[in-house]
Amino acid sequence: MRSFVAVLSVLVFTGMSAFAADGKNTFTGLYKNQLSFNVGQGINSGFILPPPNQFVPFNLFSLQYSQPTTFFGVPARQSLSINQTLGYGDKYGWHWRDYTIPMVMLSGDVRLSEYKNFYVAAGAGVGMQAQQNERLGAKLLFQFKVIAGWHINDKWGFEIFMHHFSNGNTADENYSYAFYGLGVNYNF
Repeated sequence: MRSFVAVLSVLVFTGMSAFAADGKNTFTGLYKNQLSFNVGQGINSGFILPPPNQFVPFNLFSLQYSQPTTFFGVPARQSLSINQTLGYGDKYGWHWRDYTIPMVMLSGDVRLSEYKNFYVAAGAGVGMQAQQNERLGAKLLFQFKVIAGWHINDKWGFEIFMHHFSNGNTADENYSYAFYGLGVNYNF
């Protein structure tokens, strides 16, 4: 955990330096809206770092709408996402099909570092899942994410991500959901 905090701290302090993109927002460029479609592969882990090696039959599909903003002067985006998890088997003692649940999230992402068409960001969010279950014993969810993105042009981009969802210890059961994934962004 100490190494994760150290790496994140270095990214934050170096990212707030001179690699700004001439008044453009890191995420949306000169545009005011962004639509993203994300697909994630589930992992059986309490957290996203260090990288886990237990992939599970559990996926995340997400449609996200975002707008540019700033966070203490650093380029950021605020987002509303509708997520659907899809489980389809048993592995590591869990019945993953029982966790096929829709979720809705409000989140914010902040640029940590940027160079030309590449950027690194971190984000956090809060939301609800449609039902609680034995893995996450509450409907209330908190999200933490780490993102690396690349702009193809003004309108299109890709992101790879690591997402962690938990109930923030607001219930007895808190085994979390975690995903590695890929997203496609369209700015307009």
